[in-house]
Amino acid sequence: MKQMTFADAEYAGKRKQTRKELFLIEMDRVVPWKGLIALIEPHYPKGEGGRPAYPLMAMLRVHLLQNWFGYSDPAMEEALYETTILRQFAGLNLERIPDETTILNFRRLLEKHELAAGILAVINGYLGDRGLSLRQGTIVDATLINAPSSTKNKDGKRDPEMHQTKKGNQYYFGMKAHIGADDESGLVHSVVGTAANVADVTQVDKLLHGDENVVCADAGYTGVEKRPEHEGREVIWQVAARRSTYKKLDKRSVLYKAKRKIEKAKAQVRAKVEHPFRVIKRQFGYTKVRFRGLAKNTAQLVTLFALSNLWMARRHLLTNAGEVRL
Repeated sequence: MKQMTFADAEYAGKRKQTRKELFLIEMDRVVPWKGLIALIEPHYPKGEGGRPAYPLMAMLRVHLLQNWFGYSDPAMEEALYETTILRQFAGLNLERIPDETTILNFRRLLEKHELAAGILAVINGYLGDRGLSLRQGTIVDATLINAPSSTKNKDGKRDPEMHQTKKGNQYYFGMKAHIGADDESGLVHSVVGTAANVADVTQVDKLLHGDENVVCADAGYTGVEKRPEHEGREVIWQVAARRSTYKKLDKRSVLYKAKRKIEKAKAQVRAKVEHPFRVIKRQFGYTKVRFRGLAKNTAQLVTLFALSNLWMARRHLLTNAGEVRL
């Protein structure tokens, strides 16, 4: 931001800060802007000849606003015209607001050069430098992301890269976000996107950073240690036992109580992997895919989980940076 006051004429004298305003103040303080600019700048057009390109910092900030608040490209353009706080965050003024095509082209630039993974790496490196480095354990899990199942669109068909799956007694159409998260902090280090019908257990090898000595997972990953891709992997597999393996035991028996105690301890560790899912779905409002195709949606998921890491670590980062003041 040009300045962290948000004190233009419209906001002068305002007594109460909105939640959106407070959120943006915090995010402005914790996002590693220099690292992200250095990542993207080699690929960003210099605007030689014709109309100069928008500042990279402004476009990066607009891109993050889209991810945080779920704006489509046209809605983002309109929001920049309508909402002073968003313009201030992006460092823009009403005289020159990027149109929806410019916003779209910036996202395509990131997709073309596969920079979402770089964004996750930059953010995790930044967190590691501030005492939030990855430990020796990984929790793996997956969540379903819904996609439109209707065929009432210009193509007259569903997205061919999305598929149907059954969870419990309910059918879902869409994709899965598979993640590997640190077993201490819950911060995400690996993200894979697949169709919804892909078995969770098949993606585990892509979710490990390689330095783990323990991997935690729910009962859906039963048998993961026997898969050929994990042959020779020296880790402790802490996979939840299926309830059917011990529910027939006498609940008053020592064995039953011991198994329940062990499973409870496993569940307490695994619970940390639910935090990033909650952040992207509840805090950022990401409950359904926003594009067609796995590649584009996976790129957004990687970015969202990178931003969820900053959100979950914000208290630690802000404490180290000092109290936020307007």
